[in-house]
Amino acid sequence: MSDAGAELILTGYDHSVYTRSVRIALAEKGQHYTYVERNPFDPSDLLDLMLVHPFGRVPVLSDDGFRVYETSAILAYVDAAFEGPSLTPSEIRKAARMQQVISLTDSYVYQPHVRQAFSHGVYRPLMAESADTGTLRAGLDAAPRVLDALEEIAREGLTLCPEQMCLASCHLYPMLDYFDMVPEGRELLSRRDALSTWMHWMGRRASVVETRPQLTATGGTV
Repeated sequence: MSDAGAELILTGYDHSVYTRSVRIALAEKGQHYTYVERNPFDPSDLLDLMLVHPFGRVPVLSDDGFRVYETSAILAYVDAAFEGPSLTPSEIRKAARMQQVISLTDSYVYQPHVRQAFSHGVYRPLMAESADTGTLRAGLDAAPRVLDALEEIAREGLTLCPEQMCLASCHLYPMLDYFDMVPEGRELLSRRDALSTWMHWMGRRASVVETRPQLTATGGTV
């Protein structure tokens, strides 16, 4: 367990799905921390970020000087280091599915759902930045295959189902929440009943509501 008196600092970017993943986990654990906002697309903030992350990215968690970066590593640390409800299932198959979803999220969800569909369908227009309809279309075209894989996992009932909050929930939800803001994305999600049921359950949790990003123009992407 981490020292209860240690200083815990999360450096992140409010619009970042990965920053939100960590904030959801910290909220689920009931863990207090200091939040430092850094926009990795702002040159002055990037200089500060390079002091805590060798690649100038977010999020970064510092626990009494012990610094962790890469979201999956931060989430695992948060769950192991702090008191509160466990976010890692004790049952072997549930734990395996959780890790599988975390890997799926980084490998197959982030690029089409966030960087392509959300960024070019919602975020860039909102920030008065140029958007590319071809990139948007590419993300939407790639999404069904990924959503089908997640739907199969949700239907199985080992993870991504109501009443089973875990690290995969923290990792995946922010990305699908952004994807849901794209009209075509919302339609695609609505066709996956089990995944939609889990999304609806997640959307009502206090940790999710209180970490919802304020999408105001700051520049950059997510």
